[in-house]
Amino acid sequence: MNRTITITGVGQASVKPDQIVITLALETIDTDYEKTMQLAATAITAMNEAVHSIGFGEKDLKTTHFHIDTHYENYRDKNNDYKRRFVGYKCQHNLKLAFAYDTAHLSRVLTALAKTKIYPEITIAFTVKDQTAVSEQLLLYATENARQKATILARAAGAELGELLTIDYSWKDIYFHSPTHYQRDSRVMMEAAMPEIEPEDITVQDSVSFVWGIR
Repeated sequence: MNRTITITGVGQASVKPDQIVITLALETIDTDYEKTMQLAATAITAMNEAVHSIGFGEKDLKTTHFHIDTHYENYRDKNNDYKRRFVGYKCQHNLKLAFAYDTAHLSRVLTALAKTKIYPEITIAFTVKDQTAVSEQLLLYATENARQKATILARAAGAELGELLTIDYSWKDIYFHSPTHYQRDSRVMMEAAMPEIEPEDITVQDSVSFVWGIR
């Protein structure tokens, strides 16, 4: 009978954010389709001009989502029955701007966006640019962790670790964002300078399962 030991290794790392990602959610609505598209185009142009004015390139502001559809709302008629009525055509357009971590630069970006008077919904995340390198390091840590645990357990059981038989790894998304949340109303962004902040480190982990023979 072949004797084996199965171990799951866990790799964990804590890294400092080195990138800021701003997501802009634009929404326009009008009863006329062409007017809706015109309003959306005007808003996007204003966003692009704002970031270009502070040194970003033409392709730095990227589209992550674009959708246009009819929009209805529910209401009650005079008999108190629920009805639906057409409100207009709603266009949703999400944009992303990423740049090296620099709170002073972030303040300039927010001020430039506020001057457009478009007021998109703004989400700010602190993340890591080279996520592949961190993921690879996690796998190395997980492998070392598994082998260390397997060696200790085999020795404690009076056995020796033998040949590595299988490796089982299920790829999954790793959330490379700092738990620090930064929110600022786009309508008052110009009223005060952004304070210096130090976002919390990003803690990530991954796991891999190994099967060794023991002798």
